Amino acid sequence: MRSLVSVSAAALVLAAVLAAAPRLAGGTDECGATPPEQEALKLMPCIAAGKDPDSQPSDRCCAAVQEIGESSPACLCAVLLSKIVRRVGVKPEVAITIPKRCDLADRPIGYKCGGTLRAV
Repeated sequence: MRSLVSVSAAALVLAAVLAAAPRLAGGTDECGATPPEQEALKLMPCIAAGKDPDSQPSDRCCAAVQEIGESSPACLCAVLLSKIVRRVGVKPEVAITIPKRCDLADRPIGYKCGGTLRAV
């Protein structure tokens, strides 16, 4: 009985360590070890496109969006809706249209951002 309790306790400790490992490594969000706010810095060339739905995103903007989107559609969504992006005047409902305006074939079609906005 005592060894069963010891094994159970060890298993619980191991499970807790494994569950905490991503947090200990800094991977607590959609972008892995990098916070979405830091990933958002890659989208500096997209500021104008994030404010005006009729503007054509630059090649640099599209390349940055594609890079982030290929690594993780959830990360791209988190970046486009991050607080830092809003602080520079980017409109979330406009920002999530950038992948489509860049004509990215592998964009996350139908992926829901923030539960209410929808990228197409």
